[in-house]
Amino acid sequence: MDRAWCELTGPVRPDRDKLAIAAARPRALRIRPRLAAWLSPGRKHHFLSTLPAGFSLLDVGCGLNSPYMVKSLFPDCVYTGIDIGDYRQTKPNLADRYVLVDPDKFADAIAASGKFDAVVSSHNLEHRNDRAATLEAMEGAVVQGGMMYLSFPCEASVRFPSRKGCLNYYDDPTHVDTPPDFDWVVATLQANGFRIMDSTRRYRPPLWWVIGALAEGWSKRHGRLRGTWEYYGFESIIWAEKR
Repeated sequence: MDRAWCELTGPVRPDRDKLAIAAARPRALRIRPRLAAWLSPGRKHHFLSTLPAGFSLLDVGCGLNSPYMVKSLFPDCVYTGIDIGDYRQTKPNLADRYVLVDPDKFADAIAASGKFDAVVSSHNLEHRNDRAATLEAMEGAVVQGGMMYLSFPCEASVRFPSRKGCLNYYDDPTHVDTPPDFDWVVATLQANGFRIMDSTRRYRPPLWWVIGALAEGWSKRHGRLRGTWEYYGFESIIWAEKR
């Protein structure tokens, strides 16, 4: 499939029709950020819930229906999503901007996207050949005083057991080389004016760790379940503020 690179220019305004559609989502879905802060502290939806109303967001690698989920949970945010293809999307049209770009122009497209209150990169960096350029572009897209959220497989995941749905780093054939170097990511952010607000090398929240431990026998037979990643500590997570 040919992908056009859309260079982003000018201010973004929330589309009233899209805002109304997102705001009409079930109430149970819209209270999810508050639940996330309790059930899964530190993860993406908790991070977004700490941002001011009407925040502008660049979602880098916005697959897995992220435009729909984010705009449903935060209908007043100004959402820009960027990716190299449509990956399990149902309503990408809810995004205020939705950009598909050739892989070799990915960092350039991020750099051209403007400035945002927050940049989210949820399981994207491990798919990049040009990690340094991608991280540098994301850093440049954050306004002074803005926030960045990063999550990626931990370095220890290369030694985890293989499992359907991905538990060992190499279970996913689109993962590049080895997992991102946690210390390098932290040091790069700090060298470029970011303060680390929160970080964990292996994310293992108590509730989901227990659920994962109880479900481990079932997971071995049937594949990764909710709680499996938390039981093993598959994810590295970083919150950073641009000073």
